[in-house]
Amino acid sequence: MEPYSRRSWIRKNLALAVIGSIDPVLPNINFVSGQGKFQLSMHLSLQNPDRLKICRQLGVTHAITGAPFRGIGRDQYEAATKKLRDDFAEAGFTIAGIEGHPVPFERIKLGLDGRDEEIRNTNAAIEALSKAGINMICYNFMAGLGWYRTKFDLPERGGALTSEFNMEDADKQGLTQWGEISEDQMWENLTYFLERIIPVAEKFKVKMAAHPDDPPISPLRGIARILISADNFRRLMNIAPSPVNGITFCQANFRAMGENIYELAREFCEQGKVFFIHFRDIEGTAEKFHETFHDNGPTDMARMLEIYTKAGFIGPIRPDHAPTLSGEDEQSRGYGVQGKIFAFGYMIGIMDALNIPFE
Repeated sequence: MEPYSRRSWIRKNLALAVIGSIDPVLPNINFVSGQGKFQLSMHLSLQNPDRLKICRQLGVTHAITGAPFRGIGRDQYEAATKKLRDDFAEAGFTIAGIEGHPVPFERIKLGLDGRDEEIRNTNAAIEALSKAGINMICYNFMAGLGWYRTKFDLPERGGALTSEFNMEDADKQGLTQWGEISEDQMWENLTYFLERIIPVAEKFKVKMAAHPDDPPISPLRGIARILISADNFRRLMNIAPSPVNGITFCQANFRAMGENIYELAREFCEQGKVFFIHFRDIEGTAEKFHETFHDNGPTDMARMLEIYTKAGFIGPIRPDHAPTLSGEDEQSRGYGVQGKIFAFGYMIGIMDALNIPFE
């Protein structure tokens, strides 16, 4: 007989429950959830009404979206934000946070002339979001390159297509237009940013949730990456100590770092520093990995959800980077809807089985 595995037991019994064989009740395991609630969230745009409708049908209640500030002046930020909030409310969603830089941000990360104007815009965006009741921004500090993959059509289970990062292939592409940027310079740029942003975010009670570098490897095509370890995140939080200076806990990135993500999730959640969770998994290391389905990667996903709730996490959680299933546009590159439907079903099944509250 196979040794007992909580994750395999949940998956087996939830599957049996679907066909009416048994109830999905865990055997003799005391899982008492914390008092917090997960806000089931999806990265949504009002320009895609079909996806909005599907998410409502799945029971998703919260939206993660982009900010509405592109191409307008700071004096228009407040009105644009309130319209965004009201439009999502009319569609049945509460905005749980903004993902991606609310305004252009690249000069800040690269330390270029003009970064002070970008900081003024960012602070104005923070104020406007706060006044509309939106209190979380997921940002990254990946200069020159965003999240980065070298392949998007790697076959996964059943021929589904997934993305891959291979450091050898990245090296072949050479330096970017920005040449070489050192880690010291990146830390200087991050410090300059945090010291000018966090006081404003604290004043308006907007949580700044730093996303890990993806992939968490340095340098990448000549540009240093610094948010690539748990210690570096501790350093980030110590640069500007504040209850609003925290983390987007992207599971797969912390796994790629080689961290013990179970202990790390517990540590950061107990400190109240996890503001947003990306629920995803990978197979491999920082030098070479590929995205998996949510149910077939190496991470014990049920254990992660249990840790989050017992350690006091309250806030938005969303599935991220699912493989592209048959019939979907290959250009969806991890953001197709069918994989997300599967992921939400998997997450909700686990949370029901473990009595984890969500809305």
